[in-house]
Amino acid sequence: MFRSILAHILIFTTLTANFSQVFVRAGFELNENYIVSKLCINRDKPQMHCNGKCYLMRKLKQAEQKEKNRANENQRSLYQAGIVVEKLTFNPYMIHIEREYKPELPFRLPAYAAEIFQPPRV
Repeated sequence: MFRSILAHILIFTTLTANFSQVFVRAGFELNENYIVSKLCINRDKPQMHCNGKCYLMRKLKQAEQKEKNRANENQRSLYQAGIVVEKLTFNPYMIHIEREYKPELPFRLPAYAAEIFQPPRV
């Protein structure tokens, strides 16, 4: 039950992140009369025939900026920094700190396939 609800929430959030411009346009279409009468910058100039398109363009630009910021955050989170290991050497006369930068964690493949694959137990 909990997993099903969590899966639906994750699917919904993924879709809303990818279709943000669609939701902005849908919100504009649903509230077009209110936007034209109250929020439009050019509501005092009916000869321009803006009809709220300035508001729509501003909102689309904001949604695009949010997507760019989200993409930049994803790029930053994918950046893998090296692991810093500090070695302290105590000397009665001097303290020496040595830093060793390891770009990756050590990885070892198993020597034999038997270490990975086990026959099924009956």
